[in-house]
Amino acid sequence: MSAARALSFGAIAEAYERYRPGYPDELAAVVTAYAGGPVRTALEIGAGTGKATRLFARHGVAVTATEPDAAMLAELGKHLPGNVTTVRAAFEDLEPGQAYGLVYAAAALHWTRPEGRWSRGAALLEPEGVFASFGGPVQLADPAVEESVRAARAPFLESDDIPSPDGTAPDAELQWPGTELQRSPLFVDVRQTVVPRRLTMRAPEYVGYLSTVSAYLQLPRSTRQQAYDAITRALPETVEIAADIIVHLARRGPA
Repeated sequence: MSAARALSFGAIAEAYERYRPGYPDELAAVVTAYAGGPVRTALEIGAGTGKATRLFARHGVAVTATEPDAAMLAELGKHLPGNVTTVRAAFEDLEPGQAYGLVYAAAALHWTRPEGRWSRGAALLEPEGVFASFGGPVQLADPAVEESVRAARAPFLESDDIPSPDGTAPDAELQWPGTELQRSPLFVDVRQTVVPRRLTMRAPEYVGYLSTVSAYLQLPRSTRQQAYDAITRALPETVEIAADIIVHLARRGPA
């Protein structure tokens, strides 16, 4: 993944907070059940505006939220729970020191560099600590509406998908990063689970969500607006969204 794309969100931090869906309590329950007991401390990779930060903080976890983009971190600070510490840093800049019961990334792990990803993640975990990564595509649930939007977008942008970092096919049973975790000798008990999520949005809200997607942010400003306008014309007044959360979990293996 390109560094430019990874650091393109700061300019739209307020829109990111407004239009990106948050995370449900069911997600915290999945992570806690896997951990086998209460999670007390966590390090978050690429916290963004704190959508997942607030979820785990609400469940009593002391979260250290790391984020390299100052604007995103500033937006996170507007909604900061008391049990959250923020650090402006990319994952690659984190040095092992304090170990955490949970290290997690919410729709952010694909922006990290593959070199040293798993050794760094393992080094930041307590023995048998839990690594979690979660996210997934936000898609129009109606295939006819999806096709209309694809056709409207096509003159400006072929695809707004983020490809799998290791080339795993979209229909493979085990998705990335579970594939890499399974190959790593540093982690054990790799699991993949899905938290179902269905949303209803007004058309302007859906286009607002698209305005936070990195593929659109890479377009020239005038082209970007033309794409949004074309998509808006293709949308009904309200849209149903399929936004299932794919969760990957693993445990730090024996040293």
